[in-house]
Amino acid sequence: MHRPVARVVDLVGDDRQQLWNLSPAEARAKLLSVEPTALLDVAGSFALVARDGERVRMARSLDRPLRYFLAKEVAGPMLVVAERISEIRDFLASCGYEDQFHPSYTRMVPAHHVTTLRLIGCPDPNPTYTRFFTPPRATGPADLDALGAAYVGALAVEIESFLRTLPTDEPLGVCFSGGADSGAVLLLVEH
Repeated sequence: MHRPVARVVDLVGDDRQQLWNLSPAEARAKLLSVEPTALLDVAGSFALVARDGERVRMARSLDRPLRYFLAKEVAGPMLVVAERISEIRDFLASCGYEDQFHPSYTRMVPAHHVTTLRLIGCPDPNPTYTRFFTPPRATGPADLDALGAAYVGALAVEIESFLRTLPTDEPLGVCFSGGADSGAVLLLVEH
């Protein structure tokens, strides 16, 4: 029997969003927008959940995981959303629902997509996926120097945006493998 989600539990929360230009409430409003491309206005790192009546929408940036699980309750399905499977498991155990949990029943929200759930049943929801970030392909210059400058320039803008969110005396670290990408990140952070 299909019943609407009775309860949505967002274990990510506002304090774990890393938004640079909007509040979490403003970002969720973008998520609920008619046009999924409204999420392109959200700058930063996010794993968002928003509910509007029977509709629940979820979206994440490329750098963040976002998983969900449906548990059965008397009032109807409970949707639990978190970044880690262990957070979902621990929450369900705290509610006495550990017998319903199995890691394979969790689902991942794909990056750059809005995942929408409506009237759903347990254990398997019927989500829809709408891509909100669809960059055109093969539009860069053929000149490798120009392509490299565009790449490093875009990376510099993102790093600067992130660094502006940190206290000036905050220690920083960079995962450095010695390759071109991590080397570019290291040099730009230092710059």
